[in-house]
Amino acid sequence: MKYSSTSVALIQQHSEQTYENNIKKALHLIKKAVSEGGRIVCLPELFLSDYFCKAYDEQHFDLAEPVPGPTVKTIQEAAKVYEAVILCSIFEKDGPLHYNTLAVIDADGSYLGKYRKMHIPDDPGFYEKYYFTPGDLGYKVFSTRYGRVGTLICWDQWFPEAARITAMKGADILVYPTAIAALEEETDQQQKEYHKAWRTIQQSHAIANGCYVASVNRVGVEDGMKFWGGSFVADPMGNVTAEAGSEEEVLLCDCDWNRNEQVRREWPFFRDRRIDSYQALTGRWTADDLQQPY
Repeated sequence: MKYSSTSVALIQQHSEQTYENNIKKALHLIKKAVSEGGRIVCLPELFLSDYFCKAYDEQHFDLAEPVPGPTVKTIQEAAKVYEAVILCSIFEKDGPLHYNTLAVIDADGSYLGKYRKMHIPDDPGFYEKYYFTPGDLGYKVFSTRYGRVGTLICWDQWFPEAARITAMKGADILVYPTAIAALEEETDQQQKEYHKAWRTIQQSHAIANGCYVASVNRVGVEDGMKFWGGSFVADPMGNVTAEAGSEEEVLLCDCDWNRNEQVRREWPFFRDRRIDSYQALTGRWTADDLQQPY
């Protein structure tokens, strides 16, 4: 059966240092999400531990596991019982390499595959290049029982190319598990500007691609980093149709996949793309063509 609409549930979770507590809480919140009608359930980025990327520490590599592995098996059991699609963020170990990975489990408990985060940040408080190899599986869309889910992760949010390619692969919704926070040294004005920019860029992806966009952030204060929550869903016109606050919660939103087709007929951006003129996008920078310096 092809579903024309479904309810998406975003689990805005506060994570601790202990794996056992985090997975137990996640399973409880998954059960709550399904009981309230959620069919596609997404957990935040790296929810199985505190956000360890805020510092360099080789011992944190001990947190990694294979995908599929123990956590995927646990989530598969939950997905089968609740008949829910579950997106599960995991610190993956594959031989000597490590990835920031999103596993996708269908509503019958089957493992559909994984996406590895393509864009890896390296900024104060977010030293992910130390831990993660850039994704090597390309951009992914998974056909689930309740819709076609495009998988991206956090820093991928800022790159329109990633959203475009994933949408072009047939996604009904782009889903971004996220761990974004305010740092102690940021002013109130900076925090407001960063939060506005974060939400605006994702609303823009929804508009430009004529599809739903969902972002699920973690919450809570961890060693001076305040994860601001604010998980939300934007429709194909960029309207925010559901938004969470700054506390732990389950956010639900009904999504009508037919809305994507309607909007794309009204605003045919894909029709009008000039694919013959985009070669410069494969370069790092093209300002050498300028005749005058700044």
